[in-house]
Amino acid sequence: MNESLPMDLMLQSERSGVSDPGEFVADLRSLDRALLTKMFNAGHEVLECRRVLKKGGLNIVGEVLRGQGEFYEMTHYPKDDVYDAETFSQYYYHAHRGSVEHGHFHTFLRSGGMPNDIQPLSWPSADELWPQGSNALSHLVAISMDGWGDPIGLFMTNRWVTDETWYSAEDVIRMLPGFAIDHANPSWPTNRWLTAMLVLYRPWIEGLIRHRDQVIQQWQTTHHDQDVFEDRRLEITGYLPISVQATLAEIKAVLES
Repeated sequence: MNESLPMDLMLQSERSGVSDPGEFVADLRSLDRALLTKMFNAGHEVLECRRVLKKGGLNIVGEVLRGQGEFYEMTHYPKDDVYDAETFSQYYYHAHRGSVEHGHFHTFLRSGGMPNDIQPLSWPSADELWPQGSNALSHLVAISMDGWGDPIGLFMTNRWVTDETWYSAEDVIRMLPGFAIDHANPSWPTNRWLTAMLVLYRPWIEGLIRHRDQVIQQWQTTHHDQDVFEDRRLEITGYLPISVQATLAEIKAVLES
C-alpha cells in the first residue's frame, strides 16, 4: 500500500462517525474462485496496459491529456469526457487535490446500461434537480493517480461532486459489471486499463459503495440543516489506498492456498 496518502481524501469519512471503509471490503478468502481468477486476470491486463505505454515513454494519464492543450485544475480531460454509446459507460480525468495526488478518474454508468429494474432513490426534499432519463448517470468509483500515472487509491463522493443521480448501494453494485469502454478514443490502452481496474478492485469498490451509503445516512442524522446530497461539508465519503502489485500478490496467495 502507498504510505504517502492524500490525507484530504480520508478526513471526511472519519468525521462522519462511520467505521473505516476497509471494514466493508470482503475477505478475499470468502470469494468464489472464479471471481478471484477473473480479478487476477484483470490485474495482469492492468499491468500489460501500463507496460506497453511505458515502453513508448507514455503513461495512463498522459494518454487522456495528450493533445488537450495546457492542463488546468477542475477541467475535464478529455474534453466532453469519454463515452461508449454501446455500454453507456463514461469517464473523465481531472485534478484539484495538491501534490501527492496528480488527479483522478471518475467513472460512471448511464441509465441505458443499467439493469431494467433499477430506479433512482426517491428524495422529495432534494434541493437540486437530479439528472433524469438518459442523463440519469451513476458514479461508480473514482481512481486517484500519482504524478507517474499510477493508481494510488479508490474513493467515493457525495452526489453534488459529480452531479449524478443517486441510486442505492446495492443497485450501484449491480451496475459495476456493465462498465466497459470498448473503443480506442482517446487511448485503447487507457480504456482497457480503466475497464480492468473495475474488475480487479471489485470487492474494494463494493465496500466503498456500501460504506458511502452508511456515511450519507449518518451525516443526514447528525446534520439536519441541509440536504445531505448537496452539503458541501461532505465531499469524500471514503478512501482506500491501493497498490496493483500488492493486490495481485494477495489474490495469488489466496488462489494458491
